[in-house]
Amino acid sequence: MPDTSPILALPYIQPSQAQKHVTHNDALQLLDAIVQLVVTSADLTDPPVNPQVGARYIVAAGATGSWSGQDGAIAVADAAGWLFYVPQTGWRADDLSSGGQIRFNGTDWDSVIPVLEELTQLGVGTTADTVNRLAVSAQASLLTHDGSDHRLKINKAATEDTASLLFQTGWSGRAEMGTTASDDFEIKVSADGVGFTQAIVVDRHSGAVKAPGNPAFTAFTAGGWFNITTPHTDLIFDTPVLNRGGHYDPLTSRFTAPVDGFYCFLINGFLGSSTNGRICFAINDETQLLQMQALSGVSPLSFSAVLGLSAGQYVTCRTGNVNAALNYSRAHTAFSGWLIS
Repeated sequence: MPDTSPILALPYIQPSQAQKHVTHNDALQLLDAIVQLVVTSADLTDPPVNPQVGARYIVAAGATGSWSGQDGAIAVADAAGWLFYVPQTGWRADDLSSGGQIRFNGTDWDSVIPVLEELTQLGVGTTADTVNRLAVSAQASLLTHDGSDHRLKINKAATEDTASLLFQTGWSGRAEMGTTASDDFEIKVSADGVGFTQAIVVDRHSGAVKAPGNPAFTAFTAGGWFNITTPHTDLIFDTPVLNRGGHYDPLTSRFTAPVDGFYCFLINGFLGSSTNGRICFAINDETQLLQMQALSGVSPLSFSAVLGLSAGQYVTCRTGNVNAALNYSRAHTAFSGWLIS
């Protein structure tokens, strides 16, 4: 029968052995030292003064004093001095000084880094699932460079698929940016998380930027020349050829601003007057002082203005406040407007 166990070298009690308690107590002392190994520190080279009996340390390289020559060993404070135990490859210990776990590699003690390769799910502060395989619940998430650059990549399988960032309120989508159902870059918004409206589209070929959500309109009126003889009278443009967003009403020839902003309005066509009549844009039926005078006779005329509007205000094109007599060619005169910013 061997004298010690094959793994931890615990001493065996031999047949007819005298003072069996000594061997038994030696084995218990060894188990007490190395089982559930928690060390006060693994960075000291000098033995601490007056350590608590039973305190365990891992001797750091270059040890001095009573620890000299015991680099890497487990040092246990005993009433009579220090007891040293040689670790085996794979032994682990919790290091109270660092809060980490260390492992003996056969030569040195190294920090234990969890293996995170090929995880099927990972939840940080929350629970991941089969769709959200990486889930993080925190006030912020930080991704930073390692040396210089840092690039976050979102890849999709095919053009018709989606690669995007979705911003939610109460788990309901409100804004999305990325390449959705095409390779053009888009920013979309939603009021209910169900229907989304394109706000900005960047063409993947040319880089041209479109704003499909911005209101815009152009309208004219079928027919020949029409004469207006009174001031503050709206011109009629009842045939829209463009009405993005539906904010132009052909029945009233009014454009109603859907949001606060600056809007540009344009009248362009053939106008004439026998009395140098004026043309302008009105806000909520209020004739604006910014006006343009039509020349006597018939001539091409283009008049534009930028107006700051609040949501709900409406704009019409009308005659000015003086010299009202004005003729315009209905089929060849258009009223247009669009949101600038």
